[in-house]
Amino acid sequence: MNKNIKIKNLLNKHVVILDGATGTELQKNGLPAGACPEIWCLKNPTVIQDVHAAYVKAGAQIIYTCSFGANRFKLKQYGVKKDVYSVNLELARLARQACGKKALVAGDIGPTGLFVEPFGPLGFEEAVDAFKEQARGLIDGGCDLIVIETMIDIQETRAALLAVKELSDIFTMTSMTFEKDGHTLGGTPPESALITLQSLGADAVGCNCSAGPEQMAEFIAAMKPYATVPLLAKPNAGIPRLEGLKTVFDMDAKTFAGHARKLLSAGANLLGGCCGTTPEHIAALAKAIGGRKPAKPSRASIAALSSSRSFLHLDENQPLFVIGERINPTGKKQAVYHPPDGAGTGKAGRFTSGRQRRPARH
Repeated sequence: MNKNIKIKNLLNKHVVILDGATGTELQKNGLPAGACPEIWCLKNPTVIQDVHAAYVKAGAQIIYTCSFGANRFKLKQYGVKKDVYSVNLELARLARQACGKKALVAGDIGPTGLFVEPFGPLGFEEAVDAFKEQARGLIDGGCDLIVIETMIDIQETRAALLAVKELSDIFTMTSMTFEKDGHTLGGTPPESALITLQSLGADAVGCNCSAGPEQMAEFIAAMKPYATVPLLAKPNAGIPRLEGLKTVFDMDAKTFAGHARKLLSAGANLLGGCCGTTPEHIAALAKAIGGRKPAKPSRASIAALSSSRSFLHLDENQPLFVIGERINPTGKKQAVYHPPDGAGTGKAGRFTSGRQRRPARH
């Protein structure tokens, strides 16, 4: 069976459980401060495979590869000489081996750490090329789908999505991070992000990280009326706080799972955890959901316009604007509207152009 069909069938049956945090689990198991997580995992493969396996045992149906920062820009910061393609290929294979056939593997693509022009130094096409080499390794490594996550810049998210779709028709999820005010750091609201990304071919859209699950439900609810694709939610275990140099999340597994119903009611089709969550959080989440049916997208298509900071939904209640005649380069004169002859006749009015030929007189 085609992988995309398999995933869509899964989404039609019940709410899909995603895995939880990876970084904090690696730190618990020896990842030193300042080390490159991706390269450390390649040198300590049993550790990352144990993390993957723990999430599968907890009930996760989709596992993210530990390739979040495995792009050329992030790897360069660590002085990594190994090529990007090979790093992603090997990380995907480790996840595939750990999961077997018990869970699907999502190739994880995170941000570059740079802003795309005109707000930063990274050219759009350069970003596409960088994401392409990462995605190629993940796909060749056996991933069932791709997830583009923790994005704060809609332009960079577009570049990553286009990179994947130019390589393959593989099922691709996109997930952005929103601030407390309901916008990304770049000022994009959830509705604009959704409309932009689903129109570019994203197979699922949503948010991760951000605040805790309660506020994330508000972001999902804002997206749902305009969604033609499934929505995903991967919140943190509450709001983080610092204890010295250590980041701490106070929300325990039971409390975290207690927010599942609100996320489902808001319209989430895929649920998991981000920073601060553990296999215990995912196990509690899976138990709380209990194979519930998902709230399917409310529409098959949508007419809408979106920019990085706003959106406009075009529905049947809005008036028609005729603008073509005013900007037509052929030089046609302004169209003239002729109302129907007699009120209540049921006849429609008509438009005529100033250059329309009159009937010949005999």
